[in-house]
Amino acid sequence: MRLLELTCLLALVAGGAIATADPVDLKPFRATFAIQWKGITAGGSTLELKRAGADTWNYSSVNVPRGVFRIALPDSILQASTFRIIDGHVVPSEFRGTDEKERPIELNFDWNRKRVTGVAKGKTVDLELIEGTQDPMSLQIATLHNLANDAPQSSVRLVDSDQVKEYELIREGTAQLETAIGKLDTIVYTSRRAGSDRVTRTWVAPVLGYLPVKAERARGAKIDFTLVLESVDR
Repeated sequence: MRLLELTCLLALVAGGAIATADPVDLKPFRATFAIQWKGITAGGSTLELKRAGADTWNYSSVNVPRGVFRIALPDSILQASTFRIIDGHVVPSEFRGTDEKERPIELNFDWNRKRVTGVAKGKTVDLELIEGTQDPMSLQIATLHNLANDAPQSSVRLVDSDQVKEYELIREGTAQLETAIGKLDTIVYTSRRAGSDRVTRTWVAPVLGYLPVKAERARGAKIDFTLVLESVDR
């Protein structure tokens, strides 16, 4: 299994760590997660939010394989988004990262020209940019802010490498989970790419600013990837 798939799964759930009732009131943080594949520890992930300017932020994810997964995968896979908060909306400006073959991903969002350009998977990227479109990291900051305000979107648009993909979002309900930092009340929601049978289910804790404490990806009744919160430092 490619650790990049785990990276994408985390990107689809992780932004809640900074989602609050007021999207402008962001706070730096660092959180770690364990990544499991069919019950086997496959790696670890560290998420970090840093301020990059008065209204500019950098949000990054570093995923490191463990055990036998180190044999076939790069030492680490990075994803980082630079975004601004404009009129209460998350607006990405740059996305940088690497894929499982260590190829660079460099995307630039030009909101004046309405184009996203750059390189990904060894290809040149030049796509139409529609209002509200996000990159893999900024997407969840925007999505879970809406969840925090009890106004979840039914769908979101994501620039994923050299394609624009649409994901359907459904709020399922609530659940109480035992976690590494104690028992927490959570909100459960799912995300699914339009037309796909793969579903990502996420548990976010309102008391932690909608930090995801668990996530799993399943195809039918079979769960392949699971993410579990290990620690958070604010």
